[in-house]
Amino acid sequence: MTFFKLGILGCPVQHSRSPAMQHAALAAAGLEGRYEKIEVAPADLPRVVASLEANGFTGVNVTLPHKQAVLPLLDEVDAVAREIGAVNTVCVREGRLFGTNTDAEGLVRSIRAAGVELQGVRVLVLGAGGAARAATTGLHQAGALVRASARRIEAARALPHAEAVAWNDQDAWADTELLVQATSATMGHGADAFVDGLPLDRLSADAAVVDLVYTPLDTALLRAARTRGVRTIDGLGMLVHQGALAFEHWTGHVGDIDAMRDALTGE
Repeated sequence: MTFFKLGILGCPVQHSRSPAMQHAALAAAGLEGRYEKIEVAPADLPRVVASLEANGFTGVNVTLPHKQAVLPLLDEVDAVAREIGAVNTVCVREGRLFGTNTDAEGLVRSIRAAGVELQGVRVLVLGAGGAARAATTGLHQAGALVRASARRIEAARALPHAEAVAWNDQDAWADTELLVQATSATMGHGADAFVDGLPLDRLSADAAVVDLVYTPLDTALLRAARTRGVRTIDGLGMLVHQGALAFEHWTGHVGDIDAMRDALTGE
């Protein structure tokens, strides 16, 4: 039986929750394998990537701060990853390293799994970093009408497939059907102040709110949205769905979404 040696490259990487869900995916598929956390300093990235095949790896995930830096180290990068400008999944195939990005499609699948349709839906993405780039790309490909807002409107203008709007543009919020929070602002101690500064009262009761942050799982934004009767989607869905897509790239087997999520929630 094939043994799948997998891992995640990052710095820091000890906080990663990917091993739990990928081990659950392997078990659910009846496959032998191991998923490792691999701490890689930026200066060591070229050496570590070049040695993946020699060290027996089938594939790896790539997380901060290496998602952009890994691109020129690979033999082939697909169109989605090039469009986003980042790779989060590397496959080792017949001596070649193939890079892709499962974040965009992972987000789309997580939203659809929550019962929210995207074709023709007006979406507002908050942020202008890597998560926002993946979000605007995936949502556009799913047929949504995408706008983006960031503290610096120049940063929002640099995002692919999105119309840039000013931060807290009242009119943009009023006709938004899906809000996607793609910054790290709801992770830290300033989360409440960040949320208090958003015009959530302008959202329609029929809107939905997604926060890509999953630590904490129930963010200040999601709590505030629920008090207004707005539908909410947590960030764990995107994590699980992008992980399942990576698992399929590596093994050829469909990742068991329920088993992977249960592994993260302890259910």
